[in-house]
This record gives sequence, C-alpha cells and structure tokens, in this order.
Amino acid sequence: MITTLRYLAGAALAAALASAPAQGADLTGTLKKIKETGTITIGHRDASIPFSYLDDRQQAIGYALELCMRVVEAVKTELKMPGLKMVLNPVTSATRIPLMANGTIDLECGSTTNNLEREKQVSFTITHFVTATRLLAKKSSNIKSLADMKGKTIVSTAGTTNHKLVTQLNNERNLGMNVLAAKDHAEAFLMVESGRAVAFAMDDILLYGLAASSKNPQNYAITSEALSVEPYGIMLRRDDPAFQKLVDNAMTKTYKNGDINKIYDKWFLHPIPPKGVNLNLPMSEQFKKVIEHPTRSGDPKDYM
Repeated sequence: MITTLRYLAGAALAAALASAPAQGADLTGTLKKIKETGTITIGHRDASIPFSYLDDRQQAIGYALELCMRVVEAVKTELKMPGLKMVLNPVTSATRIPLMANGTIDLECGSTTNNLEREKQVSFTITHFVTATRLLAKKSSNIKSLADMKGKTIVSTAGTTNHKLVTQLNNERNLGMNVLAAKDHAEAFLMVESGRAVAFAMDDILLYGLAASSKNPQNYAITSEALSVEPYGIMLRRDDPAFQKLVDNAMTKTYKNGDINKIYDKWFLHPIPPKGVNLNLPMSEQFKKVIEHPTRSGDPKDYM
C-alpha cells in the first residue's frame, strides 16, 4: 500500500512538473534572452510627439512608450521577474529596424508604420494608431496638394515609408521635385522653417505635433490630401511565436478592458509635456475598429 501511494505521489509530481509554466531552460527567442540577461531593452525615439519623445528632463515619454510598459509588465509576470531591469535605447528612423533585427533592442516603441514589406524583416504587435502621409508647409507657400510641389524642394525623414513614397510619386507623376532626406523629424521641420524645403512629407499626426510645438504654430498648414494609410505598431523580432503571443495578448487586454481609451485621451486630448500642448485629436473611426477587432495587419486595405 505504501509503495502504491509513493508511486501515485511520484506520478502526480511528474504530471505537475510537465504542466508547469516553461522555465528558463525551456524558453526560446526573446523571452530566453530576457531571462538570461535580466533586462529588456526598449527602443525609443527622441522627437516623435506624442508617441515617443524626450521631455524637458530628457526622459523618454509618450503614448507608444506607455503601451510598451503594459508589455513589460506582462513579461515580468510571465517570467516571474518583478525586478526585471528595463534599458532604454534611442533609435532613429534609419536604425530602428537594423537594431531590432540584430538583437540590440527587444521592443521598438515609437511611430513605426507596419507594412507588408517591413514584415519581411521584423514583426509587429496590434496596431495602436492609424495615420496618413500628408504635407506640412508654411501657409504663405499655399501648398494644397502634392501637385502644388511640382519643381519644388520637398523633405522627408530618411528610412521612413514617407520618404520612399514621395520619391516614388515624384517619379510616377513626373513632378520634378528635389526630394531631400533629413536625419530625423526635427531636422526636416527645421528645413521647412528655414526655407531650405517648401514642404515636409510625413505622417499627419507627427506633423501636427511638430507644428503645435513650434515657435509659431499659426504659420503652418497641413494638406487635406492623404497620400497613404499608415498603421502604427510596436515592433519586435520575426519568427518568435512565444514572445509575439505574449505581446499581442498584453495589447489586446489593454484594448478589451478599456484602458486604451484613458491612455489615448491622456496623449491626444489633454495637454502633454513639455509645453502643455493639446493636440485635440479625437480617436479615428479606423482605430476604433482596431480596438473592437484587434489586428496587426500590415495591409492598408484592412484599415479603409
């Protein structure tokens, strides 16, 4: 009888261990890297207002970063690592994808468009914003559409989908524009401000943020013509199903429990640091649909 009880107890223990959550030895990909190093590295931007930028104390803040913090908390819970160290690593439009692909960063929390071409190199989690490519110019330039830029100088940020799009449209429509590439959004805006470029092609929400934070916001206008649809997503490495599932679940939970509404209102409908600017941008119908039916699709047609 005692032998039988011992056998049953041993069998029960073996079954319990088999069904227990995977520990360090069974982890793969990003979760294994995080467990072994004790750190998770977050890529962030320095001037992508209000998604990911530096405040007046040079601290990284923003809407996308706040969503990333939800993911970090989910990782802490999954790995049972309440003391997990978070490292912030600045990235640019040109460096963000290479730094993700080579393992330097684990999540990229900024204003990165998810599209089918990029999905060949990296992966994305649930879309957290839907924007469009438009042009910013001084009101005195009277730029209403891309056609008004024929023969003029236009700038966009290097490494962005916007720069590629403008270059493509310039060739297709024989516009004869001089297409420049700035190192970041701040430099591109400065080129319009100083007259080195007539217009800046970028995601409209970023243009609104840059104009609102400038010395003379009233001097600038943003075209109503939309040149593309741009779904934003937090970026992670490809072919990492365990980490992908964890990140997707954390985002979906934030949407389904209603927290996304409070987070969105904080960054788009209230004054934000460092200047107390209120973008006053209600949630779009496209993004409301994403909240109702979470998707990480990189196909613009899924947002129309």
